[in-house]
Amino acid sequence: MAVKWVLAHLYLLGCLQRALTECTGAPSEFELEGDYLIGGLFDIHHDSGTDYHDRPETIVCSRQPVILSSYRRFQLMRFSVEEINNSTELLPNVSLGYEIFDHCSDTHNFPGIFHLMSVNGTIQPWDESPSQRNSSRTIAVVGIYTSTATLGVAPLFMPDRIPMISYGAASSIFSRKFQFPSFLRTVQPNKNVIDMVVKILQHFNWHWVSFLYIDDDYGRDAQDKFIKKINGTEICMAHTEDLDLNTDYLRMFRHIKLHKINVIIVFAPEWTAEALIKSAINQNVTNKVWLAGDAWSLHKNLPKEKGIRNIGTVLGVAEPKMTIPGFSDFIYSSKAHTQCENAEQEMFCNQICNCNTISAEDIITADPSFSFPVYSAVYAIAHALHAVLQCGAGKCNNNITVYPHMVLKELKRLNFTLLNQSVQFDENGDPTFGSYSIVFWNHSGDAEVVGFYNFYPPFQYFINSTKIQWHENGKVPTSVCSEKCREGYSRKQEGVHKCCFNCTICPNGAYINSTEDPYTCISCKDTEWSAEGSTSCNLQRVEYIPFTDASAIVIIIGALVLVALSLAVSVLFAINYNTPVVKSAGGPMCFLILGCLSLCSISVFFYFGVPTTASCVLRFLPFLLFFTVNIACFVVRSFQIVCIFKIAAKFPRLLNLWMKYHGQWLLITVTFITQATLITIGYSIEPPKPYNYTCFQKEIILQCNYSLEAKSVSFFLLSLLCCLCFIFSYMGKNLPKNYNEAKAITLCLFLLILIWISFTTISILYQGKYIETLHAVAVLCSLYSFLVWYFLPKCYIIIFQPQKNTQQYFQSLIKSFICTPSQ
Repeated sequence: MAVKWVLAHLYLLGCLQRALTECTGAPSEFELEGDYLIGGLFDIHHDSGTDYHDRPETIVCSRQPVILSSYRRFQLMRFSVEEINNSTELLPNVSLGYEIFDHCSDTHNFPGIFHLMSVNGTIQPWDESPSQRNSSRTIAVVGIYTSTATLGVAPLFMPDRIPMISYGAASSIFSRKFQFPSFLRTVQPNKNVIDMVVKILQHFNWHWVSFLYIDDDYGRDAQDKFIKKINGTEICMAHTEDLDLNTDYLRMFRHIKLHKINVIIVFAPEWTAEALIKSAINQNVTNKVWLAGDAWSLHKNLPKEKGIRNIGTVLGVAEPKMTIPGFSDFIYSSKAHTQCENAEQEMFCNQICNCNTISAEDIITADPSFSFPVYSAVYAIAHALHAVLQCGAGKCNNNITVYPHMVLKELKRLNFTLLNQSVQFDENGDPTFGSYSIVFWNHSGDAEVVGFYNFYPPFQYFINSTKIQWHENGKVPTSVCSEKCREGYSRKQEGVHKCCFNCTICPNGAYINSTEDPYTCISCKDTEWSAEGSTSCNLQRVEYIPFTDASAIVIIIGALVLVALSLAVSVLFAINYNTPVVKSAGGPMCFLILGCLSLCSISVFFYFGVPTTASCVLRFLPFLLFFTVNIACFVVRSFQIVCIFKIAAKFPRLLNLWMKYHGQWLLITVTFITQATLITIGYSIEPPKPYNYTCFQKEIILQCNYSLEAKSVSFFLLSLLCCLCFIFSYMGKNLPKNYNEAKAITLCLFLLILIWISFTTISILYQGKYIETLHAVAVLCSLYSFLVWYFLPKCYIIIFQPQKNTQQYFQSLIKSFICTPSQ
């Protein structure tokens, strides 16, 4: 406890220097005798504390400027004690006394502090023994106003658990109970006030602000809480600066103007705020919104300062103006009897007021800030003492020895009503009651209430903007670094501040959700779509061709008709099996071709409905396999026709081998087995499967996904057969006029090529849901090209021209072809 001893010597030295330790005379405003003593610390005068000394010195507080609002709070404590002493319900037959000190400096007023801590005029080191513990002459202390002063004084009261209830120290550090176990306060901590300030900023969409603060514990804590509070919001602190006696206001205001900051938040005591605002007036700072902290928002003189309207609009957060019954009468009575200008009546070096010139009206009309915190602090101590003394039924137990720690224990569990406020403290010693007003400095020079904010349940916030007379032609001023992006645009940050950005439109397939993340265009899901500049995604329509679609019905009917015609042709050919037309068409091979055409038509039925793995396989497998057999048959027929008319005479042995080993069936069988093997291998490597095709934004087309690599060999074999067929059939183009199998096959192949070239071209230009329908049409047309142009002409001859279906007729055609010289 070496620090404590050093400070005690400072106390003694200060008192010796002033030679005021044995003042005599009537009690002054600063003290009152009573059964139990309450200490009071009020900064009635203000000392800047900028002078440095080479040895410890005390100061004469009465030589410093008087703070009228603090003097009002000083009188309010006196009134509260007198009101309690006159009460018959609270502390009956028990009188409270007080000893108040003018704590005009954060660093030079320790003598008064040690006087409150002393026992019989002496201070001893704290001892662990019960006989020395909690032996202070004071049961509790009300004060101090500023956080810096409190931070210097509070640790001295903590070891003895002397309750200290501050009415103005808002720094968050005092909520740390391990460091300040006996500290409580009736003022809202900075955290709550900052919450309110941020709420106002968000209400008016002010995102580009300057934060000015007093360079002490109160201001720095407020700045720290503000930075943490705006983290994650759209508010940016474009500029921050601490204020002191050496602040370069000219440079500061130039910086604010350069960065186009229109909202200035000021957390500072009234004397610092006075210097700031007067400097703004002198330097012609205009069209700003000033957001005042609770320490100066109810300033009485500044709203009436000449030129105050030029600086813009002043809003503030403040404790509600609360009328305390009987206080005015007390002031009038007190000022009529007190003569505090006589220093010889004072008992201590910082208990001199020299405030005779202050009238009762001056005190009553002074800044009422922190009046209720003083009033409730005194009453809290009284209620705690009431509980310690077990008061009830009009009397108290005066046999109980009261120690400060006993009062502290009761303070922590207090819950009483005072002027319709439920006074109570939480586990950190912070109040769980109270609300703040939102005030506007109107043109009459008054702080007009325009809203409120409840800090505790039920949480409420309200502000009536219509009462505020804005400096910009009645319109709410703006304060942004960059204008808000239009809907569908994302922000691209410029520099270190998130409030400074460029706007970029979100592309197709993406959207922006400004409430969650205004900086990122979010990609839509695979099943969604969006246009350029969208704020949401839309579900894509799932498109496919159902069996009930008109095109599907027509195609299915066409496939059934093809099967029926193939069956009818087969029956007709079976009946006329031994006729020359049937034999020249291929004889038994005709039935294989007609059967393959019917089996190929199976694929058409699987192009409709919701695709499945099975349907995707069956869309191609029957057509690819049996159409290969079909083309192989026509290759054989083309070769046979050319062989009979052109090759047999030159290569008779080739024809004999072909006939001997049934070359046509051998080629067809080998082709079938080869194609079946290739298809099986291809589908094993990568089988077809359903696929969601999204060529268009608004729709998903259900299709089948095929691997070209897996089917390339199968397509190559089919293409090779088509080429051979075309070559052989083309070689027979000049055969007998009426012997037209080769010409018919050539025409069928030409139509086949034309059909698939047309389909390929359309599929490149059109990617809609009907592409599968067109695919089915191409398959069906390929089948019909052979049925119609190869078989139906022969059916016509069989039915309507039987004279051409005779052996003599065919022999005459062959004989005339052989005898023609040109051939």
